Amino acid sequence: MATRKILMLHGYSQNATIFYKRMSAIRKACEKNVEFVFLDAPTVLLVSDLPGHSLEWLQAAEANAAPSEPDDALTPRAWWRANEDKTTYYGLEQSIELVRETLKKTRFNGVLGFSQGASMAAIVAAILERPESYPGFVVNGQPIHPKLDFFIPVSGFLPLDTSMEHILSTTSPKLTTPSLHIIGDTDVIVVPERSQILLDACDQDTARVERHEGGHFVPSKTNWRNFFKEYISKFAPGVQIASPTPSAAPSAL
Repeated sequence: MATRKILMLHGYSQNATIFYKRMSAIRKACEKNVEFVFLDAPTVLLVSDLPGHSLEWLQAAEANAAPSEPDDALTPRAWWRANEDKTTYYGLEQSIELVRETLKKTRFNGVLGFSQGASMAAIVAAILERPESYPGFVVNGQPIHPKLDFFIPVSGFLPLDTSMEHILSTTSPKLTTPSLHIIGDTDVIVVPERSQILLDACDQDTARVERHEGGHFVPSKTNWRNFFKEYISKFAPGVQIASPTPSAAPSAL
């Protein structure tokens, strides 16, 4: 089976290293047929940018106190910082430029994002559907990258930055790229109602949603690992398999 290549976009205050580790079980389940490419967001966050000063991150930093050089594996990053009313995303342009340069070099089948990274994944999918909508995605009359086969937003939300209104919003054309929306029923960071708004921005014929009983994380119990593996596999050339579902009751862990 041909190898699928998936761009992985981490959540707010995470980074590529943290997301790589947290996706370990799913990576191992898919490793023979999928290459996951983890990207660091360009915006480096300060401690004051972190929600509640992110106790988890602070404890990790304290355990590695006073390094001679900054430790990239501990650096909290973001695809943007938002203003108070969430209508301006500082750093979004640089993030799109980073993804654009990555797409120029590598052909990806899909993109998977978590939380803020899920919103970024949706932006990428939308631009690749209409590459003329954003500068630099058409070169010499040709798109720099084809439309994605799929994108997977986990705990995603619709971006509200006003510069994105013509690309991805409740009034822009609906996304037709096949999408798999993963929603946690007890997610208090990105509540299900916010994820539903992103789902509503996608064409109902190409979007599907799966829910788990847990909160703000990527579900990775055995049934979910198998589900992700089968879902991604169905996009391999020449593969015809029934649409998978998480067969067992999803776990909160």
